[in-house]
Amino acid sequence: MTTFTLLGVPIDSVGRSGGTEHAPQAFRAFTRADDPWRTDGGDIDARIRGDVRDPASGVIAIDDVLDTTRRVADVVADLTSQGAVVFVVGGCCALLPGALAGAQRTFGRVGLAYLDGHLDLYDGETSPTGEAADMPISVILGRGPATWVDAAGEVSRPEDVTLLGPRDLDEALTHGHPHPDEIPGLTFVDADQVRRDGAAVIGQQVADRVGQDPDRLWVHLDVDVLDELVFPATDYLDPNGLDLTQLTDLLTPLLRAPALVGFSVGCYNPDKDPDGACGRALADVLRTAIGDAGALP
Repeated sequence: MTTFTLLGVPIDSVGRSGGTEHAPQAFRAFTRADDPWRTDGGDIDARIRGDVRDPASGVIAIDDVLDTTRRVADVVADLTSQGAVVFVVGGCCALLPGALAGAQRTFGRVGLAYLDGHLDLYDGETSPTGEAADMPISVILGRGPATWVDAAGEVSRPEDVTLLGPRDLDEALTHGHPHPDEIPGLTFVDADQVRRDGAAVIGQQVADRVGQDPDRLWVHLDVDVLDELVFPATDYLDPNGLDLTQLTDLLTPLLRAPALVGFSVGCYNPDKDPDGACGRALADVLRTAIGDAGALP
């Protein structure tokens, strides 16, 4: 079984206190003494504050976003260079460019499996909100706001990135968001295809491909890849998402892949989970998916 070092990134790119900022602390309450993420590296001292879109980048509280990205990249690079497999608990998905950049400092090319209900290829002009969480994939690919791309310091090849489970394509296109097919090399498997082809099959295909070229893998989970009735403790609710069994099946080959160097979770909002049911369900999915690394060939 892979063991992880947990790292909290308590940010929310809406720019105010609360919400997903509380997720790292809340998730720790569901952690058991025998969990694979029981080693705790603490929280990064970062917050995103403000409600005004920067006129140059189009991003709310851009200075805090850039600071967060640099801090996350530095800590992840330090941990991975010491041999740790990092489990980053957000916070919102704005944590991802820094986390992936940190891993790339250590390993060079790192493939990304991105499980999210949204494509997140907006930039500062096309994003309807200006929230950094709209843009992590565009930043990772070097297509996002230039100051944020520069702060991350690492750019991924489209062929190293797989988007799994999005279901917002039609809405996104109305805002000028690019179609993923317009980006040569980028792999896009929407929620309908995950269900049709089988979550376990899709997950294994991604794990096998990334295990060869590149030979390192980062997995990111935004909990809104789940259906709104299955996991209501998130901020952007949509129907027709995955259920918990499908998510477990999709994650299992990815989180047991020998190529795995890090994993991150974003957009759990414990303020919308007063009885902790969603948080416990999330922890149970991860325990099952990580399982015994020796169980898979």
